[in-house]
Amino acid sequence: MNKQMLQRYATRAEILKALAHPTRLFLVDRLSRREHCVCELVELVGVDFSTVSKHLSILKNAGFVTDEKRGLKVFYRLRCPCVADFFRCVDTVLRLNAEEKLASLSK
Repeated sequence: MNKQMLQRYATRAEILKALAHPTRLFLVDRLSRREHCVCELVELVGVDFSTVSKHLSILKNAGFVTDEKRGLKVFYRLRCPCVADFFRCVDTVLRLNAEEKLASLSK
């Protein structure tokens, strides 16, 4: 692997690291359905405002979400709807793993 390829994969890894937390996965899932203000997301997640803001900041820096201030509220929406395809892929891997494990137990 040459230096340019290594850098490309390292950059991809950094993007994927932004998703590597259950709360951030939940936020992306919710935002894939519609935009939400931070106050709604705080309620949905059930943690404090600063924690949700930190997770949203990580997702924004990675390029997954964008925000828009409207009056006193900040609304977030998914910038890359294709992330839902990635979730479907992960769910397929989970299903295949479960099927494989079940098949090995029935032998």
